[in-house]
Amino acid sequence: MSPEPTTLPADWWREAVFYQVYIRSFADGNGDGVGDLAGLRGRLTYLRDLGVDALWITPFYPSPMADHGYDVADPRDVEPVFGDLAEFDALLAEAHALGIRVTIDLVPNHSSHDHEWFQAALAAGPGSPERARYLFRDGRGPDGSEPPNNWPSVFGGPAWTRVPDGQWYLHIFAPEQPDLNFADPEVVADLEETMRFWLDRGVDGFRIDVAHGMAKPEGLPDMVPMEDTGLLDDHGPGDHRFDQDGVHVVHRRIRSVLEEYPGRMAVGEVWVSDDERLAQYLRPDELQLAFNFKLLTAEWTPTALRDAIVHSLAAVEGTPAPACWVLSNHDRPRHVTRYGGGELGTRRARAAALLQLALPGAAYLYNGDELGMPDVDLPDEALQDPIWFRSGGTERGRDACRIPVPWSGSEPPYGFSSRADTWLPMPEGWADLTAEAQAARPASMQSLYRAALAFRASSPAFGGEELTWLPAPDGCLAFRRPGGLVCLLNLSGTAVPLPEGTVLLASTDVEGGELPSDAAAWLVA
Repeated sequence: MSPEPTTLPADWWREAVFYQVYIRSFADGNGDGVGDLAGLRGRLTYLRDLGVDALWITPFYPSPMADHGYDVADPRDVEPVFGDLAEFDALLAEAHALGIRVTIDLVPNHSSHDHEWFQAALAAGPGSPERARYLFRDGRGPDGSEPPNNWPSVFGGPAWTRVPDGQWYLHIFAPEQPDLNFADPEVVADLEETMRFWLDRGVDGFRIDVAHGMAKPEGLPDMVPMEDTGLLDDHGPGDHRFDQDGVHVVHRRIRSVLEEYPGRMAVGEVWVSDDERLAQYLRPDELQLAFNFKLLTAEWTPTALRDAIVHSLAAVEGTPAPACWVLSNHDRPRHVTRYGGGELGTRRARAAALLQLALPGAAYLYNGDELGMPDVDLPDEALQDPIWFRSGGTERGRDACRIPVPWSGSEPPYGFSSRADTWLPMPEGWADLTAEAQAARPASMQSLYRAALAFRASSPAFGGEELTWLPAPDGCLAFRRPGGLVCLLNLSGTAVPLPEGTVLLASTDVEGGELPSDAAAWLVA
């Protein structure tokens, strides 16, 4: 078992800053153009110096890569393209020695079609125990040639695929990702075995993929027809694919395993917009954290951002959990691009970083946030996301936010790999964006993040999990933490006077005593 870091308390996640490592795009250690565990291991001191408390590593398990690792063929091993178990163990030990916790993705809703269970289900035939692990059904119509219900895949097309013997299997995602049947006790037991495999190795917790999935309604009835049934949104109670009450039974089983390992935690990817529904995932015997994506999806306006914060805090009020803030991830446009791109988007992203990190609770950064990475408009022939293929080339998918991280140098691949043709192409013109270049500039995005994380970790001004809204000029937001921190965000279109107090940090120059538009500042009285 890997030694545990000792710098954080048993409920270390409550105010922790997590750093999401999209493993394919972080750092390539073996020169094949794809990020891997060795590459991550070689950058651990960078992450320590940045000031993060914990990592979330996206799936590195054996996989045919139909959805870049979220189609898991064996949840208790390492895909050779990423390394092996010995490399993972070394990474875990070194991260812990540096005081960094390590959490990994758990993908319970579905497996890969290459998983031995699914191959056995295909071979065993209708009515077999092997098929009971998945959701096989007879089709509709006189010859069974129509899908069992009208559910769509979030990647486009129907959520059903027919097999040669005439039955259909459910896949809420790609056909290569058949949904598991959590009404089958063997499926639940296998999930618990997977958790213990990694917890025994010393991991500090899990990010649970599609944590509002797993449970399906009895009889799999048709859902309400909807124009938009795509990925990562809450389509309401008429969407029977997600947020069924039975999912909480699964989460209680997950929590019961975690309770056997003190100091371990789970955060859920829960796309539920209703505050009361989200709170159900955070009951004392369920998840320790759940992503609230309202800040990630909010427009850059005072009303939208304040509403996102108010609702996020309301969702956790009355639960044991703190709020959990995120601005970008591997499934959504990066916030530099979302906020307008270029100089404008970068200025707003700097302000948003101080807003996110001033809020009470846990925070998740996406690799490259600290560099101000934008989305990249890739040529059609470079796209790899299954959304692109399943939509018939009408939806470009998520590749634009998954470009490899630029580390050094003036030309692609910017130190990401020794190989020029990386798994997704890197653009020209990123020399000033690299981690190396930004480390030398006190006013860079990376320097802003380092300073912000240092203050957050050391200043008593960040104490307390409450937030009090303060009067602010029109077009501005201001709040105070119990420890004394004041955060002012200016979205007014013109400069505003700074309130009284000492400026700890600002997203731009405030020497004149004014906070420019699209900027934020931290102050203490």
